Amino acid sequence: MCTDPHPPRPVCLAHLLARRDWMSRTASGLAGMALASLLGEDSAAAESASPAVAPSSAMRGRIGLHHPPRAQAVIQLFQHGGPSHVDLLDPKPELNRRDGQPMPEWFTDRVMLTQHGNLLGTPFKFVPSGECGVEYSEILPHTARCADDIAVIRSLFSEHNNHEQALWHIHTGRIFSGRPTVGAWVSYALGSENQNLPAYIVLRNDSALPTDGARNWSSGFLPPRYQGVHFRHTGTPVLYLHPSAAPPQGVPSLRQQLLESLEREHAAAHPELGERLEARLAAYELAGRMQLEAQDALDLSQETAETLALYGIGQHPTDSYGRRCLIARRLVERGVRFVQIFVEGQIWDTHSNNAEGTRGCCLQTDQPAAALLIDLKRRGLLDRTLVWWGGEFGRTPCSQGGNGRDHHKQGFSMWLAGGGVRGGQAYGATDELGYHAVENRMMVADLHATILHLLGLDHRRVTYHLHGRDERLTDVYDAHPVPALMS
Repeated sequence: MCTDPHPPRPVCLAHLLARRDWMSRTASGLAGMALASLLGEDSAAAESASPAVAPSSAMRGRIGLHHPPRAQAVIQLFQHGGPSHVDLLDPKPELNRRDGQPMPEWFTDRVMLTQHGNLLGTPFKFVPSGECGVEYSEILPHTARCADDIAVIRSLFSEHNNHEQALWHIHTGRIFSGRPTVGAWVSYALGSENQNLPAYIVLRNDSALPTDGARNWSSGFLPPRYQGVHFRHTGTPVLYLHPSAAPPQGVPSLRQQLLESLEREHAAAHPELGERLEARLAAYELAGRMQLEAQDALDLSQETAETLALYGIGQHPTDSYGRRCLIARRLVERGVRFVQIFVEGQIWDTHSNNAEGTRGCCLQTDQPAAALLIDLKRRGLLDRTLVWWGGEFGRTPCSQGGNGRDHHKQGFSMWLAGGGVRGGQAYGATDELGYHAVENRMMVADLHATILHLLGLDHRRVTYHLHGRDERLTDVYDAHPVPALMS
């Protein structure tokens, strides 16, 4: 059982809304107030005779390590829509030989496949790569050059063919909504290594939410402070972080005093909703600290021309995704614990024209993803940074509409690299046509248990007590970390 040693201060929701309206009218001074307060705290700490200042509870996290970690941070390269494993990471010569033939009767999900056509091979060649000789598709040439650092998992399976339920499963461990994501659990358990940046940061399309929106980085039933924080990868990284004009001298401290008075009043009158106020106050304080560090962390002008070119920045079609991957490297080297990168839209959802659609996805993402591995490795960061690539499921080995592929949960591929992963291998296998995971079958809960284990966490002990039950990421599943994936 995990209990919070710092119970939240209570607040009335109605008063909170009124306070929010008041805030909106004085927003220009908000970040300045938080900053002034924090600088005052830093000044007091500097005058203290204590040789060290203990980190805040938010920095420490609520759980702590259970064993020595192999990874200190995670970068999740999430591929919305479901990449086709048989076109990218899981070569199936027999599927190609039987291209155009009727589906076998043992393709079990007949409900999903009633409107589908015959078997559909891949037009792409698979090439042995690196010293390990693991085969990668020809449309992943950059990733293939990192083969000796990558463990390809070819035997994953999920529980639902719909996007939303599959997204909830891969992000939160169950096929229903309302639960914390992996990043939120990691933030909750371990906290941040940098008090001036969030532990959990999201890099997505700046102008549009991905499918299923903010639930992709939700804290669920965990306190709101553990949800992902969206950083923009172009323009101002964090909106509304800076006041539009400097407030007059003395005004920030007066506003801070007023805020504290309102908080005490709410806490005394309404003890039932304090967690929301605590999260909001923590966000304001963090906003103040971020004024000192966020701009620097996201300033790509500090990078060399060679590094920018490595990620494909300034080039089409790699610029946008490349910027996010480079920003992720800059964030983890500054102590951010979990960075989640999303592609533009749902590009891997290739229901029609699968071959060209998949090729286009690779043109956007292959070079930046490989650049991230190369850059982390040459800076000595790959050993402590776990990189996780994959989507919510795979694609069918039979056709949809003649040249497309539908959603497929029975067997699909992902890859892991760095952070204690044993690279240069392909783990598990699907059958000869790429339909069922048949060898070293790996459920999503096993993947989550492995990720937590590499971070120094026992998935059975990362819990949050809710309604009389100790909730955890792997929930009711008999999950196990996979030793073969670890170095």
